[in-house]
Amino acid sequence: MSTPYVVRVAEDPADREACFAVRKEVFVGEQGVPEDLEYDAYDAGAVHVLAVRQDGVPLGTGRLLHGEAAVAQTGAGPSVGSLGRLAVTGSARGHGVGAALVRAIEDAARARGLAAVDLHAQTHALGFYARLGYEPYGPEYVEAGIPHQGMRRSL
Repeated sequence: MSTPYVVRVAEDPADREACFAVRKEVFVGEQGVPEDLEYDAYDAGAVHVLAVRQDGVPLGTGRLLHGEAAVAQTGAGPSVGSLGRLAVTGSARGHGVGAALVRAIEDAARARGLAAVDLHAQTHALGFYARLGYEPYGPEYVEAGIPHQGMRRSL
């Protein structure tokens, strides 16, 4: 992918729709996650980030839950955010988009005074998150029919 990209917080409705479209392509289309599980009540209050090429084509997305939503998701205290729904389109994988999205989510967490970020990693992505400083904890479990592992990084 030779075209540069930017990562930004998705603040307008068009950006949010682009985030949801990437999630649908990756999670529903590629991984077979049921659509009614992919979108949830947490989406409304989440901070969504979006990676787009310079020409506006969406490449990836992720979200940060904070406050009560993060506590409900992680079981941790209010100082821990929850990174989730990280998705990068097939053509954009391997070009640093995922790492840039994670760093943008961490920046959003810091801006909200959070001390750590927790996530539910699909087990095939454990190495990716470990390279970004996340450490596994607890047992492996299945979520939406896919093996996952809890991971956390202090900010």
